[in-house]
Amino acid sequence: MSDREPRIYLDYNASAPLLPEARDAVMCALELANPSSTHREGRRARAVLEAARESVATLCSGKERKVDAEQVVFTSGATEAATQLLSPRWLVSGKETELSRLAVVETDHAATREGGRFDPDCVTRLPVDRHGIVRMAALETWLDESDGKPSLFALSWANSETGVIQPIARIRERIGERPVRLVLDAAQIGGRLPIDLEATGADAIVLSGHKMGAMKGVGAFVLADIGTRPFAMLRGGGHERGIRAGTEALPAIASFGAAAEARMNRIAPDADAMRALRHDFEALIMERAPETVILGEGAERLPNTVAIVHPGVKGETAQIALDLAGFAVSSGAACSSGKVGRSHVLTALASAGLPIESSSGAIRISFGPDTNAEALRRFVAAYGKLADQALAKLGSVEAA
Repeated sequence: MSDREPRIYLDYNASAPLLPEARDAVMCALELANPSSTHREGRRARAVLEAARESVATLCSGKERKVDAEQVVFTSGATEAATQLLSPRWLVSGKETELSRLAVVETDHAATREGGRFDPDCVTRLPVDRHGIVRMAALETWLDESDGKPSLFALSWANSETGVIQPIARIRERIGERPVRLVLDAAQIGGRLPIDLEATGADAIVLSGHKMGAMKGVGAFVLADIGTRPFAMLRGGGHERGIRAGTEALPAIASFGAAAEARMNRIAPDADAMRALRHDFEALIMERAPETVILGEGAERLPNTVAIVHPGVKGETAQIALDLAGFAVSSGAACSSGKVGRSHVLTALASAGLPIESSSGAIRISFGPDTNAEALRRFVAAYGKLADQALAKLGSVEAA
């Protein structure tokens, strides 16, 4: 990379760049008072808080039904939101209910995959097929074994590493009228694809602010019914209507609302543009390095996400080489970067029959609305060199 060539950021699934609207909202909120105070200054801060809540609610609303602002509960991030929701103690239609079992998906983010506040003995990890879609037969078996007892199924709507989108309508159909609460981690969906909370049939969804261009350190869960929710994890004052105690981080929340507002009218056109960009990008990859395997290629995926595996190309080594060449990409979920050990996502896909060497790791490219075709062409050129080197090395080993 020459000194005149700018770096190319292709790690939006780890964190989207801060939107100008979100930055402005932070600056305006920094000097505001405590939103729980009843004086004029406090009421002004409260107005900013509730405006952000309204924007996040609107982001999750469908054409048929508007999500009420009171259904939005702000947290410090998606992980806290998931941890609160993955609890055996819920109110269901206002009645205290003990959820006896939890099912999660083998390829999901650790925030759900590790079971939250459930005892490990009560957690079942459901397998996926070679594309990363949860196996419906395994889900049905788990549902049948629940024997009518109140339970919880939590899964990532879109996988953060492969971008694979789970078929929520089919899942909801399988659950049917059983007393199973459904929680969707929509951290990678929010601000990128439309969300209609009512249409999903979920009891709650999880959102992350910084995935859609807000500042880091803010998230939310959105309830389908305020009377059906987990018991509070953080107890103290009456913040967030007693559902999550602690003074709200107003600048972060203001940025979240601003990001939601900014993304609302851009979701559909940006998704279409990125889907077309991804199509051309993948064609270039396969033309330059045909031995590449695109993870989840046979499933619906996020329009901005491409995860690839190539024989002999080690994910972490390739990430470092690409970083030196001027590209910010990932070899997995950001929270797992730097950890030694194979990806649980790749292991699950390989176990399901995908012809990959799971120990090699993958390269995840995730871009945004401002990414252009030239940036992706430059990436393919750099990646192609790594693929050539790997094939040459494999050839010399076989020859020996």
